[in-house]
Amino acid sequence: MTTTRFAPSPTGRLHVGNIRTALHNWMLARQAGGAFILRIDDTDAARSREEYVEAIRADLTWLGLTWDREERQSARLDRYEAAFEALRTAGRIYPCYETAQELDVKRKIQLSRGLPPIYDRAALQLSEAEHGAKEAEGTQPHWRFLLDHAEPIQWDDGIRGAQKFDPAQLSDPVIRRADGSWLYMMPSAVDDIDMGVTQVLRGEDHVSNTAVQIQIFTALYAAGFAAAKNLPAFAHEALLVGREGKLSKRLGSLGCDAFRERGIEPEAIIALLARLGTSQPVEPITDRAMLTASFDLATFGRAPAKFDEEDLERLNAGIVHQLPFEAVAARLTDGMDAAGWHAVRPNLAHVAEAAEWWGLVTGPITPPAFEDEDKAFLAQAATALTWSDNPWAALTTALKDATGRKGRALFLPLRQALTGMDHGPDMGELLPLIGENEARARLAKAAGTA
Repeated sequence: MTTTRFAPSPTGRLHVGNIRTALHNWMLARQAGGAFILRIDDTDAARSREEYVEAIRADLTWLGLTWDREERQSARLDRYEAAFEALRTAGRIYPCYETAQELDVKRKIQLSRGLPPIYDRAALQLSEAEHGAKEAEGTQPHWRFLLDHAEPIQWDDGIRGAQKFDPAQLSDPVIRRADGSWLYMMPSAVDDIDMGVTQVLRGEDHVSNTAVQIQIFTALYAAGFAAAKNLPAFAHEALLVGREGKLSKRLGSLGCDAFRERGIEPEAIIALLARLGTSQPVEPITDRAMLTASFDLATFGRAPAKFDEEDLERLNAGIVHQLPFEAVAARLTDGMDAAGWHAVRPNLAHVAEAAEWWGLVTGPITPPAFEDEDKAFLAQAATALTWSDNPWAALTTALKDATGRKGRALFLPLRQALTGMDHGPDMGELLPLIGENEARARLAKAAGTA
């Protein structure tokens, strides 16, 4: 069964890049009828907050990205200990004692010599006596995974195609800090094994991590930690960039709270992020099943995907124009019914704007000052107004025949007198909502005969 996962760290709120990753993994799973796992990567106890866990759940729920099960890394520490011991027994991890400052100096020296800033494996050269001396001093080691330099690391990436890394050009990754806490690399691989993850889709900033984790997978299987099985399929999508064409701090602050405050619909976010960075057109599609069915890693490009807030606003308007009354009824102002929603919907960019347009129905409205000729015309309109299934068509037809007015000269004074505005919802839908008595009163007032 296809199994994907979204693995946020609860050290902050989700931003638009996280949302895109979650959505794409959700779509991969749903497309295949598989499972989507929400995995909370909360091994960093010092920075993880339960309030962020709750916020992650709330944001995914608001977006409609339901998960089939939730896992917590903090509940799986025994599995990481078991993996650690298996790798240590197999000789695939080793203790190191350099401080962060010492490692920084080493990197700077290597860079000054034109060498890649990778760990020099100096800790492997320590004698038993030197290890003993460190322990006697009370120095706690951090632990690195020993990469196998014998063969290149290769995989067929679902987006980037054939990938090949020389492990000798990679640093042996630190998998455990001196205080005993875990870094990302090994626990993530252990989780993917235990949870049966079959596809890992994430940002291209994880490409080198994947190269390392492929060796961790292989080492865990070889050490007997788990029964050997196929590795997950990996795919790495280009990162989002801002409108200006470079990575933007603004993207890191754009989350569900910001979108909600601006009146952005979840479906607009889904419609944009589902196809952003692909060769498929980004359209205001509300049918999530259609978006999911058309999701295809083969359509993703290698160029950075540009996130434009103006595009999101345009999509949002397109989505709002399709929303049925039942989907928005709870968010509309008191008294606004399905006919009212249908009348004002084409004029909205955000659902919240409906209240302002509904004010044209409930009043009061303030018409502009009219010239005498228009006042006489509006007085005639007040007299000519009759009620029918389509009072607007009946009124304008009668006035056109009686006065010879047409186009702007016919329609604009009537709209201004009835709504106080030069533009707005279709008057054929709006006039029945205003009602016969109120409409006649507004015409008479604008004509100065009331």
